[in-house]
Amino acid sequence: MTMIPIPLVLHDVLGKQQTRSSLLLISAAVAIALLAMAPALADIAPWRSVLAALLIVDIAAGAIANLTAGTNDHYATRSRSRWVFLAVHVHLPVLALLLGAPLTPALTAWAATIAGGVIVNLLAGRTFQRVAAGVIFAAILCVLPILPDQEPALLIASSLFAFKVVYAFAVDHRADSRKGEVQHESTARSA
Repeated sequence: MTMIPIPLVLHDVLGKQQTRSSLLLISAAVAIALLAMAPALADIAPWRSVLAALLIVDIAAGAIANLTAGTNDHYATRSRSRWVFLAVHVHLPVLALLLGAPLTPALTAWAATIAGGVIVNLLAGRTFQRVAAGVIFAAILCVLPILPDQEPALLIASSLFAFKVVYAFAVDHRADSRKGEVQHESTARSA
C-alpha cells in the first residue's frame, strides 16, 4: 500500500500521510456533497456561494478523512488539538447565515453535535466509546429532520457535520490496534 505524504498545511485535515484510495474516497464524498448542495448554492450571491461551498468541502472531506488512519493517528496523540478542533467548528451557524437559512435549526444542530463530540472525546480510552458515539449520532439524526424551519440543504450539511464530529472525529478508531501494539512491545521487551 503506497502512502502519499501530505503537505504540513493539510495535516489537520488529512494527517501526515494518506493512501491513494483514501484520497479518492474523500474526493468522492466532497463531490457528492457539493452536488447535493448545488441547488442551495445556486440561489445565493456568488461570494456567499463560494464561502458556503468551502464549508461544505470541509465538512464532507472531514466526514471521511477523520475515519482514515492518517487523520485519526494525527489527532490520537494530540489531546489539545482535539479540543481546539471542537472549539473552532462553527460551520453550521455560518453556513445557515451564508445560505440565508433559518438560524435556529443550525444552532440547535451545531450545539447538539459539539456537545456529542465533547462527550465522546471525554470517553477516549473506554471500550464503549465507539458505541456511545453511534448512539449519540443516531439521536442527533432522529432530531434533525423534526427541527422547526429545517431546510433540506441544512439538513444534509447538519447530518454530515454530526457524523464528521461525533463519530468520525471524536472516536479513536485505532485505539484497539494501538493497545495491541503496546502489549506486543511490552511482551517483546520482557522476553
